[in-house]
Amino acid sequence: MTKLHKQGNCLIGTSGWQYKHWKNIFYPEGLNSKDWLNYYVGQFEAVELNSSFYHQPSKKVFAGWDKAVSDSFIFAVKAPRFFTHLKKLNVSKEQLDTFIDAARGLGKHLGPILFQLPPKWHLDMERLQHFLQLLPNDLQVTIEFRDSSWYRPELYTLLNKNDIAFCIYELGGHQSPIISTASFVYVRLHGPSQKYRGSYSTAKLQSWADDMVKWMQQGKDAYLFFDNDESGYAPQNALQLLRLIGA
Repeated sequence: MTKLHKQGNCLIGTSGWQYKHWKNIFYPEGLNSKDWLNYYVGQFEAVELNSSFYHQPSKKVFAGWDKAVSDSFIFAVKAPRFFTHLKKLNVSKEQLDTFIDAARGLGKHLGPILFQLPPKWHLDMERLQHFLQLLPNDLQVTIEFRDSSWYRPELYTLLNKNDIAFCIYELGGHQSPIISTASFVYVRLHGPSQKYRGSYSTAKLQSWADDMVKWMQQGKDAYLFFDNDESGYAPQNALQLLRLIGA
């Protein structure tokens, strides 16, 4: 007998929402910046919080965002570069717990935690295995591997064993493997050719729409965030992708 899966959720948005150059492109003329998040929430059901990469917000700040959004809205949270770029995952449980406890200020709005590894940091399975042991079991975690030396079967096996999502991404003309290693899928699109620039074609968006539908039909929540913030392309592409999936 074929096992039926519950349909997964589709969560599409952008990497951040606080961009001054989106005024009069995405945000209406005259809309005060303090109202941008509320406007964003009216268009999307998820956002990737990327300011946390540069400065870890306090639990009070996270709790403020928790109160500012609708019931179903989800924040994916990018972990501070202290963990990934400065320490290269060689951190203590106490350091990690402090960050995670603050992020839990988002309450039910907390989605996946993203760890973006630095470019030119080569495969280190021992370091990664130790780091994964520090993570609590109740969190959704995704890791973006910016160096292709990590693209190995033993990595995918380790991630699958720990229900960690391999972050699928496109950056500067490089397309990572499109592979699912967890009970959810996480995609980041940083621009079709140049980093953080350019708009995705309808054909390319349709291809991603097909993938999203496939993962959802497998019962997996599918997250996809656009990071091509130049000229407001990110929210435009996100809205277009939502329309394609809705169709």
